[in-house]
Amino acid sequence: MSGRLAEKVAIVTGSGSGIGQAVAERLAAEGANLVVDYRGHIESAQETRAKVEAAGGKAIMVEADVSKLSDCQNLVDQAWQQFGSCDILVNNAGIEKHAPFLEVTEADYDAVLNVNLKGAFFLAQFFAKRLVDAKKPGTIINMSSVHEDMVFPNFSTYCASKGGMRMVMRDLAVELGPLGITVNNIAPGAVDTPINAHLMADKPKLDALLRNIPLGRIGTAGDVAGVAAFLASPDGAYVTGSTYFIDGGLIRNYHEQ
Repeated sequence: MSGRLAEKVAIVTGSGSGIGQAVAERLAAEGANLVVDYRGHIESAQETRAKVEAAGGKAIMVEADVSKLSDCQNLVDQAWQQFGSCDILVNNAGIEKHAPFLEVTEADYDAVLNVNLKGAFFLAQFFAKRLVDAKKPGTIINMSSVHEDMVFPNFSTYCASKGGMRMVMRDLAVELGPLGITVNNIAPGAVDTPINAHLMADKPKLDALLRNIPLGRIGTAGDVAGVAAFLASPDGAYVTGSTYFIDGGLIRNYHEQ
């Protein structure tokens, strides 16, 4: 297998659909083998595995709830046991819950923060520990959001998780850089994925949003996957501690209607 990522192994969490699936497929097209993480929906993971194999890569499926540390550890262990190594971690799994701040419950808060921040934090730790033990360099890519920087009324828990991810990325870039491990965030804006299905079906809301996007269109999962492939490849070897906004200019032009 040739390509910028030939012989590399990547874990992509939440890779059963949307951005995660597109990233897995793109990394495979660049030569990588994939650990496909899913939670509860094996059919979607099987679809991703088929796409990875069609792109020329090998894939294994591992069911893991990233809010559970034992599952995070198993993801890393399975990569090393079945592929003999692991070079790239894409922390893509994420959830959101709509609620005005005054109505947010502890259960809502825990659910969002445990998946979006805690899971990414400890999965990165387990991943980095194995690299250090093997004296290998590596790449951590976190799928953040424009909402690591931009307000999102009624999604305060989501904003908290992505704001935390922004600072964790910056800290880890400094701590892990001397070990040869790069750490960056990709921050998508409005992207046509299952999580945005309601928005895509609501023409007035969609049109209002499009007026805020200088490039005048909704993003695709492929737009995001291309940046992930760059960061994971030798072309991105000197990049660390950065957030890449993939939003058509939304963050520079956004205002509440």
